[in-house]
Amino acid sequence: MSFMFSLARAFALVGGACMGFIALMTCYSIVGRELWGGAVLGDFELSGVATGAAIALFMPWCQVRRGHIIVDFFTTRCSVKTIAVLDRVGAFLLSLCFALLAWRTAQGGVSAYTVQSGTMILGFPEWLVFACMAPAFVLTSLIAFMQSCFGFDHDGQVPA
Repeated sequence: MSFMFSLARAFALVGGACMGFIALMTCYSIVGRELWGGAVLGDFELSGVATGAAIALFMPWCQVRRGHIIVDFFTTRCSVKTIAVLDRVGAFLLSLCFALLAWRTAQGGVSAYTVQSGTMILGFPEWLVFACMAPAFVLTSLIAFMQSCFGFDHDGQVPA
């Protein structure tokens, strides 16, 4: 499990680098519009593809840290054991959802590669975004499955 957690952390760092790229490119583009009268060509396209990849890359780390939203309105009076069981069931269901997302994202990537689909202005290959998203979804699914099987410790991670 520590390998999956390390991989999740690495994915999150790459997602953070994508977000940093977006921030720097946006600033450069805004300053360029004001000072030179021109922006980065296709800046909104690059922002879109980098944001899509970053969101997917953050998902495994979010699952490791149990950062997904939990609505505990109905379970506030439940026992600790009941909440633990519900958390494991929720992790299993999330595992199934992310497995489905990974499968369909991989299918979308293959389709985008086959037809050589690209963005309108730059022609940026769309399959690259799918290629970043699918492994992150697979990893999220695996982490959630492991958490559903072995439970969580106080940090939200699977006990060693």
